[in-house]
Amino acid sequence: MGETCRTCGLPLELCACEDISREETTSIRVFIEKRKWGREVTIIDGLSKDIDLKSLAKHLKKSLATGGTLKEGRIELQGNFMRLVAPILINEGFPESSIELRE
Repeated sequence: MGETCRTCGLPLELCACEDISREETTSIRVFIEKRKWGREVTIIDGLSKDIDLKSLAKHLKKSLATGGTLKEGRIELQGNFMRLVAPILINEGFPESSIELRE
């Protein structure tokens, strides 16, 4: 028998916990931070801990052809990608109404 989800108890093939947590995400904040020497970093914060943040960060980095990391439950991308992140998150199943761009 296959593995079961720790949250819902269903087999992993049928588990929808990650999809549900994407729909229930209250507010994803996307903003820019200035770092040393004027470098800009795009921060994506407010993502649910139930989502596979590591694979989402990897997908964003690959789609935007940039470096980045996952720190303290938030995704940090090297460069100013504020306007480009929202469409990618929407394609990944996050509701557009939950994505907040802060300038």
